[in-house]
Amino acid sequence: MRLKIFIAFFLFLMSFTVMAIEEPEFISIEKKDAFEIREYKSKLIAQVLVTGTFDSASNKGFRLLADFIFGNNKTNEGSKKIDMTAPVITRDASEKIEMTAPVISEETERGWYISFNMPKQYSKETLPIPNNSEVKIIEVPAEKFAVITFSGLVRDKKYAEMLNELIEEMKKRNLEPKGPPILARYNPPWTLPFLRRNELMFRL
Repeated sequence: MRLKIFIAFFLFLMSFTVMAIEEPEFISIEKKDAFEIREYKSKLIAQVLVTGTFDSASNKGFRLLADFIFGNNKTNEGSKKIDMTAPVITRDASEKIEMTAPVISEETERGWYISFNMPKQYSKETLPIPNNSEVKIIEVPAEKFAVITFSGLVRDKKYAEMLNELIEEMKKRNLEPKGPPILARYNPPWTLPFLRRNELMFRL
C-alpha cells in the first residue's frame, strides 16, 4: 500500500512538468504589483485535517489527497483517476485570527487543513467518493480574497515578511480578513526557488 501511494505521489509531481494544470477561475477586481483582490467562482475541494509541524503536515495531507485522486475512491463503475489541479492549499485549522502576521513555524505542531480544488467538470454528485473517511468533499461558495504573490521557499522569515505586506495592503483599503491566512503553492518540490509561485490569501 505504501509503495502504491509513493508511486502515485511521484507520478502526480512528475505530471506537473508535462501537462497543463487546471487552476480555479476568478475575476481580478484590483491588481497592484504583487497585491490583488480576486473573486473566485464556487468550487469543490477535497480536504483533509492533519496535525504536525508545517512540513510534516503538508506532506501527510498531500499524500492523502494524492491517494484519493489517483484511485482510492469509488464510482458506480469502480475507482477513477481524477485530473490534478493547482494550487495545493494549506491553512491553519485555528479559526481565531488577529490582524497581525503570525509566524508559520516549522517546529511547532498544530492542526492544518490541506486541500486540492477538484476539476470544474465535476459536481458533488458526479465526483468519485473517497474511500478514506479522512478526505472530505466540500462545496465552497463564490468568495473574495486579498492575495499577494511571491516566489522562493516558504520559510518562517519569508512567510512573515509576505504576510506583513499583505496585511499592510489590506489596511490601506480598510479590508478585514475572515479567518486565518491561506497559503497556496503551485509547484512541485524540485522547482528552483526563484521559479516557484506562492500566494498568501485572506478571505474577505
